[in-house]
Amino acid sequence: MNNFQEKSNFIFAIADSILRGYYKRNDYQKVILPFTVLKRFDSVLAYSKDAVVKAYKENKNDDGLELILMSESIGENGKKLGFYNYSPYDFQKLLEDPNNIEANLKQYLNSFSENVKDIFVRFDIEKHINTLSEKNILFKLVKKFSETTVDLSPKSVSNHEMGTIFEELIRRFSEQSNEEAGEHFTPRDVVKLMTELLFAGETNESGSIKLVYDPACGTGGMLTSCKEYMQKINPDIDIVLYGQEIQDEIYAICKADMLMKGEKAENIKGPYSTLSNDKLPNQTFDYMISNPPYGRDWETDEDEVKSEAELGYNGRFGAGLPRKSDGQLLFIQHMISKMKTNDKSKIAVITNGSPLFIGDAGSGESNIRKWIFENDYLEALIALPDQLFFNTGIGTYIWVLTNKKTPQRKGKVQLVDAREEFENMRKSLGDKRHFIPEKSINNIVNTYIDFIENDKVKIFDNEDFGYTKISVERPMQLNYQVSKERLENLYSYSAFKKLAEEEEGKKQQEAIKKALQTIGNDLYTDWNSFEAKVKQALKPFDLKPAFIKNVIEKLSEHDDTAEYVTDGKGKPKADSNLRDAEKIPLIQNIDDYFEDEVLKYYSDAWYDNKKNKVGYEINFTQYFYVYEPPRPLEEIEADITKVTAEIQELLKE
Repeated sequence: MNNFQEKSNFIFAIADSILRGYYKRNDYQKVILPFTVLKRFDSVLAYSKDAVVKAYKENKNDDGLELILMSESIGENGKKLGFYNYSPYDFQKLLEDPNNIEANLKQYLNSFSENVKDIFVRFDIEKHINTLSEKNILFKLVKKFSETTVDLSPKSVSNHEMGTIFEELIRRFSEQSNEEAGEHFTPRDVVKLMTELLFAGETNESGSIKLVYDPACGTGGMLTSCKEYMQKINPDIDIVLYGQEIQDEIYAICKADMLMKGEKAENIKGPYSTLSNDKLPNQTFDYMISNPPYGRDWETDEDEVKSEAELGYNGRFGAGLPRKSDGQLLFIQHMISKMKTNDKSKIAVITNGSPLFIGDAGSGESNIRKWIFENDYLEALIALPDQLFFNTGIGTYIWVLTNKKTPQRKGKVQLVDAREEFENMRKSLGDKRHFIPEKSINNIVNTYIDFIENDKVKIFDNEDFGYTKISVERPMQLNYQVSKERLENLYSYSAFKKLAEEEEGKKQQEAIKKALQTIGNDLYTDWNSFEAKVKQALKPFDLKPAFIKNVIEKLSEHDDTAEYVTDGKGKPKADSNLRDAEKIPLIQNIDDYFEDEVLKYYSDAWYDNKKNKVGYEINFTQYFYVYEPPRPLEEIEADITKVTAEIQELLKE
């Protein structure tokens, strides 16, 4: 990749040299990106341009014109391109008639095949052509893109390099306008690692057809990486790429890139949200790879997602719904739903730490993890170094999931700590200060394949991540007293406080307090005795039983020496203020744990089996924690003495 940086620098600089003063900096990419795509199409079509124009002139009234033009549109490699443009214009010829450049450029755009026209509709390019023409800078822009420095022909720029140019431009424009560049694409080092993990240990027969899918495909970098990697391993495998992207411009770039690479661009769906509008509803895939957005609110998808969740496992979200502030686990469920039922499917997806542990037992997140573990989908989890991404420095994890594990992996999950497998960037790119070098990629992939425990690898049974959450109840023991301090507690009871909203209510508050004071300030330790006194004192007010109950509670305090408060059947009531929770590993007997860890300290405690909840979480850092003992006191004292002496010397000076 010798010259992609030079070309992306030049194209990026066009924005400042031509658009400055006419467009806001935030809007530069809305012009530069579609013109970069247009220039690439122009360069790719140049090889057979004359033949296509000639064929159009000779057959423009023919019913089979589409097929004729497609057959004449050939790339430099001799293969059909799958798109065409029959206009006599190209970037150079547009410059020959500067007075009519707006009309000629529009005619040029309208001469593309339909699959390309859709791309420029997504860019809303005609609107920008009108604006550029009005501001008298359209000619200047086309001229800049016609310079030799922007030679985007396949001979000068490979498909892989062109994809990198697109990504670099998006990153720089997004960084300039403080947008989330990392949502659109993933750094190449991370993509390479994910790709190799996805295909590690896989055996695919020659002549087989493999479908690869990315539900948040951005510019399509991950899909392209998968195809290139698989074809290096075995060029006789037919790889078919699928994807979906929500943003218009990014979808347009992805589709354009796929077209120019000879892929089936119609397999790239957009611009639609994958969560609420799956455009490949009945399709399953052999391999899936994705970097869905981190911590993205899915409120705009809420109605459709909840409706589908009501279908249970007949839909994509039967396992549960996470909190609306983060849809990562929705993407994981979606991808699992795309696994083949009668064949093996494999997934590599990257997330931040939240999906590993956020959500208590019974929550949507925990239920999704429970479903993943109980179906034995999770094969490995790899912790990556921080500061790998352009728009965030947080730690991330690669999930490797499959529906058909090898015998040695069945019922087990491999955790790999690769947080130290990085080198520093010579120059930071946004928040990206680290990268994963080739040797580290090889090391991580080989570690995953070897499936052997060491300091950086832990292997657990699925059940090791599960726990039963029980509510530990302790009996209510209270003493009761009508004191000045406790009477003030009545104002924390909403029904009593609400009385003050009206003048009569304020009077009633004071009357109730005075009536209670007639009980005296003796200390009671039995609910029934004190309740009888309160009922008698408040009898003139005709209060509801619930009101009286809350008054008694506001006049009470916990007292270990008091009698148990019992229900109608004589059983002790639970004190909600003393209620606690215990997480008991699934592999441990609940009663044995309760006896050893609870009853030993609170002999009258109990729990209700009906309220037990099973949860799952992955406390990754805990599994790799290494205790570091504190420094010896003598060493710390010596340091303090030394620093104190230095301070004294400075004060003397």
